[in-house]
Amino acid sequence: QVQLVESGGGSVQSGESLRLSCAVSGFALKIGCMAWFRQAPGKEREAVGGIYASGSRTYADFVEGRFTISRDDAENTLYLDMRSLKPDDTGTYYCAAQRPSTALGCSSLLRPQNMNYWGNGTVVTIFS
Repeated sequence: QVQLVESGGGSVQSGESLRLSCAVSGFALKIGCMAWFRQAPGKEREAVGGIYASGSRTYADFVEGRFTISRDDAENTLYLDMRSLKPDDTGTYYCAAQRPSTALGCSSLLRPQNMNYWGNGTVVTIFS
């Protein structure tokens, strides 16, 4: 059974930083693909970015170098380091996992419909 559990959310002021974690069980990060998504109140879920099994990363345009995705294969944990946070970054942040196709690898990590497993989210609130 695959489980993803996010943590690290909270309330901070604009300009500050946060680190989100996603503890994963039943799915090895080093052979799968992982991503972070977020959903602001009243808006659709959107991709933040992802990391492929190879270690390569992809980010949504709005990240603009402020966020970094990393993983610890030994701890089987995914991270999202966020700096220079803005009020527009407020929302619920979700981690998600995708099992790669043996022939094609992973599909785009920026499309939520490509992800196979989801956590329940952690809430981030940024005050101006």
